Amino acid sequence: MPNGEYLRYVALGDSQTEGLGDGDDTAGLRGFADRLAGHLTAVNPGLQYANLAVRGRQAGQVRAEQLGPALALRPDLATVVAGVNDILRPRFDAVEVAEQLEEMFAALTAAGTHVATVTFPDLGRVVPLARPLSPRIADLNDRIRAAAARHGVTVAETARPAAVADPRMWTTDRLHASAVGHERIAAALAHALHLPGSDDTWTHPLPPQAAAPPGSALAAELRWFATFLGPWLGRRLRGRSSGDGRTAKRPQLLPLSATPSETR
Repeated sequence: MPNGEYLRYVALGDSQTEGLGDGDDTAGLRGFADRLAGHLTAVNPGLQYANLAVRGRQAGQVRAEQLGPALALRPDLATVVAGVNDILRPRFDAVEVAEQLEEMFAALTAAGTHVATVTFPDLGRVVPLARPLSPRIADLNDRIRAAAARHGVTVAETARPAAVADPRMWTTDRLHASAVGHERIAAALAHALHLPGSDDTWTHPLPPQAAAPPGSALAAELRWFATFLGPWLGRRLRGRSSGDGRTAKRPQLLPLSATPSETR
């Protein structure tokens, strides 16, 4: 759309798009999609916004559960962000995940929707214990770029800036962006979409902070493993997901300021 004047924005994805890490389930989640809707509303106050994302969903589940409802809403802009839940599982197939994403890219763009997506930061830069996942992330990012190029999808390269490794960009579980991180992702997408008023400041480092005490890094790693990774692995072994029983927080197109009529 000229000057970013989109009328209908629909977000598809998992917990990042739902907004985990930016708010809570009591007060409400915000997240990068809500924040991007804010950027879009500043350009076009008449914007209508829906968010179909549900935490815990893998790319194939996003396609199966969210693509049809998204197409029915006839968006002129959609964000498709999924794949991290696939990367974290023992059996990961980058080709299959990329194919699921490309099916969504193809269906949405064929319907006249402008699609935007992101690349994923290397978790090994954030969580040293996650370094074995680095090749998976790099492989999927390359496939996302290639699929996006084939369908005219806009890619915000959120994987590349050094600032993404700053702990302040992440919540204590180090798997979800913090409020600051979500703000940066939204700014990256706004910049990639060439929205008026956007720029590359989202790539800039955060202000300096005091150095951590000696030994605190190891203690933090052990605490993270016990508090977050252990329970996460336990759910996987039991075949459970954090999104079990949940539905989309904004299943219908509404102005950003409106309260959804349906709750999760």
